[in-house]
Parts: sequence; C-alpha cells; structure tokens
Amino acid sequence: MPDTIDFLKTRRSVKPREMSGPGPSPAELDTILTVGSRVPDHGKLAPWRFIVFEGDARARAGEVIAGVFAQRNPQAPAADVELEKRRLMDAPLVIAVVSFTRPHPKVPEWEQQLSAGASAMNIVTAATALGYGANWLTGWFAFDRDVLDGLGLKADEKIAGFIHIGTPSKPNEDRPRPALSDIVTRF
Repeated sequence: MPDTIDFLKTRRSVKPREMSGPGPSPAELDTILTVGSRVPDHGKLAPWRFIVFEGDARARAGEVIAGVFAQRNPQAPAADVELEKRRLMDAPLVIAVVSFTRPHPKVPEWEQQLSAGASAMNIVTAATALGYGANWLTGWFAFDRDVLDGLGLKADEKIAGFIHIGTPSKPNEDRPRPALSDIVTRF
C-alpha cells in the first residue's frame, strides 16, 4: 500500500481562510462521516457524535459565538464581534466532533476522549483523501459552556474539534516536522 503511506506522509492541514467552495457533495459528506465513525472504540461506546454546519447554519453558529463574545467583552469593538461571527464562514463545511464519556468498568474516560480525537483525525484524513482541504481547530468558543449550550450540546458534552473542509484556494506548504531522533526512544 505505498500510495496510502505516501498520502499519510504528505497530508497537510489547510487554513480555513485558504479554502473556498465547493465543499463535499452529500455522498462525499456521508463517506467522510462514515470514516469518522470507524475508529478505535473500546467497549463499542461511540463516545462521539457529529454536528454538521453548512450553508446558513455556519452563520447561525457564528451568531451564537459572537453573542457570547460580546457578552463577555462588552467593550469590544464592533470589528471584533464581526470577526467572531465569521468563525465558521471561511470553509463551506464545518463538522464539530462532540465528545462525551459514559461510565464503564473497563473503559476509562481518557480512552473515550481519545476515540473522539481519532474520529476527528479520520474526518480530516477522509476529506483530504477526497481532494479537499481540511483543518482541525478549536478556539476559545470550543471550550465556552455558553457557546456549547447555544450550539445544542448537552451538559456532559464537549467539542473535540471543529473540522473545516473546503477546496484549497492555493497550493499548501508543509511545516517543519519533528525529527524521529527527537521524539523516539527505545525501551
């Protein structure tokens, strides 16, 4: 499978501001979400779910984000509030990976959270394999309880990441990666 290995060795994130339309078709989105659900999941708990933001839903989510920002920062200039409104507007599609844990005698919370992270990475990988740019981001609003409530999350749910997906508007450059000699030890 050298093509798969080459693909994984060269995968790069694309900045949302460097994405445009089109985004994935409905069939491609189903493929991306299916791949996102095929991750290690000790105990078959499925400790994650997905929220799809496309079209006007991105702007509605931006209103939630900007409203909380304005409430927390009453002296903020209008330009800053407008920036918050546009948080999910650059890419034509954003998928929130929602993480939650369930009590289980053999599966600790940490493993369940890692499963949600694996889901986010699979979504990034699937979108990239389909030829789209993808980027896994969070930001202050991913950790703000009022924003999470406004987006419809339950009290025990968190955002593992917002995956921005779209067509790259320019060639993507790689960033420096760590040398294996700096990150690998042998026991």
